[in-house]
Amino acid sequence: MFTGIDEVDWASLGHAYGPADDVPELLLGLASGDPAEREAALDGIYGAVHHQGDVYDSTLACIPFLLELVASPEVQDRGCVVELLASIGGIDLSGDDELQELDPEDEEFEDAANYAMAAAAVAAGADVFLALVGDADREVRLAVPGALASLHGDPVRVLDLLRERLTVETDTEVRLALVEAVGRIALRYESLRDETVSWLNWLSDAAQDPALRLAALAQLARCAPGKLPRNVVATVTGLLSELRTAGDGHKPGAGQGPEPGTGAGSGTGSGSGCGAGSGAGSGVGVGVGGVFGGGSVVASGGSASFAELNPPVTPWNSANSWAAPGVRDSLPTSNPVHPAQPADPAELRPVTPTLVGQLREPRDEQRAGRGTAWADDLLRTLHSALDDRVDDRIALITAQLRSPDRAQRTDAVWMCGGLVRTWRGAYDEVVRLVGAQLRDPEPRLRAAAASWLEGLFSLARPAADDLAERVAIDPAPWAPEWVGGRACSAGALLALTRAGDARAVPALARALEQPEPDNKLLYAIPHLAEAGAPLAPALRRRLGALPLDDDLGEQSGPLLLALAGLRAVEALPEVLRVLRGAPTFRREWVLESALRAVTAFGPAAREAAPVLRVLLDDASAGTATAAARALWAVEGDAGAVLPRLRALLLTPDAHDRRSAAWALGAFGGSAAGAAPELRACLTAREMWLRVDAATALCRVTGDTAEGLPVLLAAWRENRHTRVEIAECLAELGPVGGAVAAEAAPLLRAELARKRRHNVSAGVSGDHDIHQDERLLALCRRALGEPAGRGPE
Repeated sequence: MFTGIDEVDWASLGHAYGPADDVPELLLGLASGDPAEREAALDGIYGAVHHQGDVYDSTLACIPFLLELVASPEVQDRGCVVELLASIGGIDLSGDDELQELDPEDEEFEDAANYAMAAAAVAAGADVFLALVGDADREVRLAVPGALASLHGDPVRVLDLLRERLTVETDTEVRLALVEAVGRIALRYESLRDETVSWLNWLSDAAQDPALRLAALAQLARCAPGKLPRNVVATVTGLLSELRTAGDGHKPGAGQGPEPGTGAGSGTGSGSGCGAGSGAGSGVGVGVGGVFGGGSVVASGGSASFAELNPPVTPWNSANSWAAPGVRDSLPTSNPVHPAQPADPAELRPVTPTLVGQLREPRDEQRAGRGTAWADDLLRTLHSALDDRVDDRIALITAQLRSPDRAQRTDAVWMCGGLVRTWRGAYDEVVRLVGAQLRDPEPRLRAAAASWLEGLFSLARPAADDLAERVAIDPAPWAPEWVGGRACSAGALLALTRAGDARAVPALARALEQPEPDNKLLYAIPHLAEAGAPLAPALRRRLGALPLDDDLGEQSGPLLLALAGLRAVEALPEVLRVLRGAPTFRREWVLESALRAVTAFGPAAREAAPVLRVLLDDASAGTATAAARALWAVEGDAGAVLPRLRALLLTPDAHDRRSAAWALGAFGGSAAGAAPELRACLTAREMWLRVDAATALCRVTGDTAEGLPVLLAAWRENRHTRVEIAECLAELGPVGGAVAAEAAPLLRAELARKRRHNVSAGVSGDHDIHQDERLLALCRRALGEPAGRGPE
């Protein structure tokens, strides 16, 4: 093995951290008999040679040796190497027109060339994977189907091989990997799509194993969603019930998840056990997690024979599949692990301080106690493929949340996140059912439910009773609950507070007595409005006790925001202390936070006027504009602040001009004298400055004629401007006349849109759902329609 490795001039090659002279040692480590050394070597390759998916010249030089490792049956953990090769060679640049047109002198050309050479090199050696579909190592069999579907150049041969292998494969997760690979081929090769879709359609109806039928439906949803049965929700719900029943047959109480000491679910996963994959589960008396998760079947109350679990299999035939008698009974049902596989390979995996291990541990922890992890993966695939069929997805999640199987309910809670974060819909019943999970004795399920509810704000109100009950019975609801050695947020109390429910107040009062209350709870207090008034004395005490040092910015911000939200003018002495004693470090941030509080207090804070006048002339435009707004709120004298703000509108700094426009908009007609300077900003280069100036101009003139074209153009150009624009239109009253003709269609189109306006791929924020619901409420208000329950 490794013939020629010493002939490569590794020192002349590079990786993410410099010369690649350490790569031979990493490659040799992958073949080591020591599990810890193998994992450390894999970690080193992912961390340097294939850093964040990059391909270097050293990566290219590794490919022949990695292929050699995969083909050597004496090497352990080859499934990890298969996945590594699939990652190195799996980047397809054929559809990227920009990369195709790169100049050879361009800096990105070398990167693109390396990706292309890697794909070609792995594809050239991909025949090695053909012989591995029946390998004795389960983790190899689990990784190979996806590699073949992605990398091999003969998809017809691969498709036939995968379907043939399905008729003899005895491991559930591997069979599901085979089906997933078939679906991947259908997506990649249009010429094979009709045939493949027909096969998936047949499998979804013909397979005896409910797991296979569910897998086929998931792939069908990806490849040809129009071919899904009309009653897809009822079908999937029935399959989940069959899976649960099959699990119950092997272990009493399996529907309630694994019990202590059974070993159930010790690493079920869709990967081969490398990185985020989780290996196989095992245990005595296992239920769903063992029978369907690839674990050893050793039932304490009697066991099914191999023949009972694996009846003879009839291959699919496109000519007679639909009429084949008894075809459903001829496909494999639930199976134990391959006889050549160790009972629990997860036990052989070392505990090493590697990135691979760190990536695996959270996934293992997340999946612990959740039944068949692969069923979760299939349902996620199905949900993703159903895409904007929100009603179907709600019905499916609702059915899962009503299941007697705790694992299915836990999976459903996790799936709620992507659905509600991305799509608008009628979620009241889903929220109620998730709230009901807070009564469950399983801490992971409770933590998942609370974590999801805390991001809903007003949408969480249907679960308010369950949240309040959970907060009431928890001796310290402000403290994080520890699950599996990890701290979860104080979700129930946070969710109840963000929902604006007064029942959160007693627990919040106790939280404020703790040495370091969670800032998230403090930031949520304004949602309580008047109901939070009893918290003001404790907030004052905490603010008054803060040292005026460099930590003031971090510590005072949440307290000042909470006091501003409660309009607690009795805290004015403590706020003035901050204004007068703000340290140099983060001074502007501290002052602006305190000035927002004074603004919220209004005329009752007249005592602050002298300090505000001094800050009006501050060198920082942010501080000056915040002081101007506060002084206006306290005294109502626009003449005292307009000169400073109008001067700021003429500065070259766009951020300073935005700050001034923001302040002027709050004055309404009293700031009409600043209209000329605001008009001049409507043609500014910076889009956000144009938006701020246009909204301010509409507010100070009471007329949308000049600002509206700018606002509508920004609405179309950048979806993130829509909340601010809708707020302005809503403040001016129901749109009518010429305004209605221009703005109303955009507002109605927004209300009709299924997808949330602020969804971004791979990025989500804690307040995204809240902000989108606020946008919907503002659009309705601007149109003169009932605002609904959403926030404003």
